[in-house]
Amino acid sequence: MENRISKLTMPTIALSLMTVVSAVSGLNMALPKLAVDTGASSTQLTWIVDSYTVVFAGLLLIAGALGDKYGRQRALLLGLVVFAAACIFGFFQNDPNYLIAARILMGVGAAFIMPSTLSVITTSFPPESRGKAVSVWVGIAGGGAVLGLFGVAILLEYFPWNSFFMLNLSLAVLAILGCIQVPNSKDEQGHPLDWVGGALSVLTVGGFVFGIIEGPERGWDAIETISGLTVGAIALVAFVIVELRSKYPLLDPRLFKLRGFSSGSLSITLQFFGQFGFIFVGMQYLQFVAKFSPLEAAAHLLWMPLILLPGSRIAGALSKKVPQKYLGSTGLAIFGYALLHFSRLGVDFDFWYFSIGVMLLALGLALCATPATVAITQALPTSKQGVASAVNDTAREVGSAIGIAVLGAALTDAYKNSMEIATKGLPEQMASKLQSSVAFTKMPAPMGIPADKWNQLVDSGLEAFRDGTQNALTIAGCVAIAGALLILIIAPSKTAQLEK
Repeated sequence: MENRISKLTMPTIALSLMTVVSAVSGLNMALPKLAVDTGASSTQLTWIVDSYTVVFAGLLLIAGALGDKYGRQRALLLGLVVFAAACIFGFFQNDPNYLIAARILMGVGAAFIMPSTLSVITTSFPPESRGKAVSVWVGIAGGGAVLGLFGVAILLEYFPWNSFFMLNLSLAVLAILGCIQVPNSKDEQGHPLDWVGGALSVLTVGGFVFGIIEGPERGWDAIETISGLTVGAIALVAFVIVELRSKYPLLDPRLFKLRGFSSGSLSITLQFFGQFGFIFVGMQYLQFVAKFSPLEAAAHLLWMPLILLPGSRIAGALSKKVPQKYLGSTGLAIFGYALLHFSRLGVDFDFWYFSIGVMLLALGLALCATPATVAITQALPTSKQGVASAVNDTAREVGSAIGIAVLGAALTDAYKNSMEIATKGLPEQMASKLQSSVAFTKMPAPMGIPADKWNQLVDSGLEAFRDGTQNALTIAGCVAIAGALLILIIAPSKTAQLEK
């Protein structure tokens, strides 16, 4: 049975995980073509991307608990079927509002898929192979975003934008076929499900993620932003009160007193804050400043999965002997240094300088991601592995949303400040357009502006965007290094191994 699990279950888990992760990042590559073909507004484009994340993150805890209660294989299969149906629906749509609906449905499916993948590993694999399986999971979860970007970029070279849905559908169908080999473990104690806690968790995570996403788009003082953050804050207070009083809580807040659980959650949040913030900023730098095509830009990030996948395997072996306190903090420090390395990127692209940064980024992630994931899952008993996995995944999604929002805002703020100086004297409408996006650098000179003046504005735009990139990635690097010091202080000195 163990051989069957190790040989047949892991490929299905890997495919299922890639299905979810590639859908987070891959759609960004298709947005330019999608916008032209569908006529979607900037707000609609934002929600075609972000509706998936809001629903996905908000449902993770309750979906993980449902998997624990009714069977993790069943939850995985349900999620894959819903996800596949959403991809088919989305493929045939050309209306932005229906595309948003398709992405919401994909988010529902993803919320059942992702916690099930990790909880199947932590409850079904034998102790001697469990750590190796977790390290593979971590490698795919981290490297899958880049592979998703690259896969979609290849498709867009030959097919329309909606081929994005076919890539995700293909992965989901293959995973569905393999799902019959996945063991259907569940919580045998039969405790009642905490529906009140589940509803409050949806409002908490969904509210915060909604507000964080809307902040840079509409302004931090906009009613949508404030409403989302307020709902999240009120729901969080109510969630803590309800869970402390519940006999069978969905997530006991007292678990965060466990240093392994809290330090692991913090580390995962900071890792994805930096990683997805870097991908968001870095992909724009490669396309606008370095002037690469989407496929060429994605190819420059391929060092990440090439190092992250085997590196996570090595980290999985090391984590049996070296505790997160040391291994995880070292990895997070290397990760932070890599982000600071990127903060010194110039207007002239240097292949090896950029590649060394990607390699360091991947190495740092490999060393800190596995110990953090193990620390979280080790803190909860076997019966609660769906919830443990959901906490791990929620930390990833919240970190990603905060990273894109905060670093995107830092990039935009620095760019706009620089361009305000460069556009003095221009008509107000044109100046506002040039200050709003670096995309103008790819356009020909408009009527009424001499070519030499336009070239100066393009150079100013590229330098301003470089300034914004440096500003954003400096923040990311400093946050990661500060997090590494905090992990060194609060993480337990004993190793966390998935043995029980």
